Amino acid sequence: MGLFQADLIRSFAVGFVLGAIGLFVAMGSGAEDMGNAMVPHAVAAPAQPDQP
Repeated sequence: MGLFQADLIRSFAVGFVLGAIGLFVAMGSGAEDMGNAMVPHAVAAPAQPDQP
């Protein structure tokens, strides 16, 4: 009995391939719009004069 059985390695390979396909599909289907909806653009606060 080896540490890594053939079916375990095959399961990792299938999971890697399916994950890579899912990532490419998500990146190709308007990921820019999804990213902008999750994290808004940074806006600097207006400068305040020092209080005496």
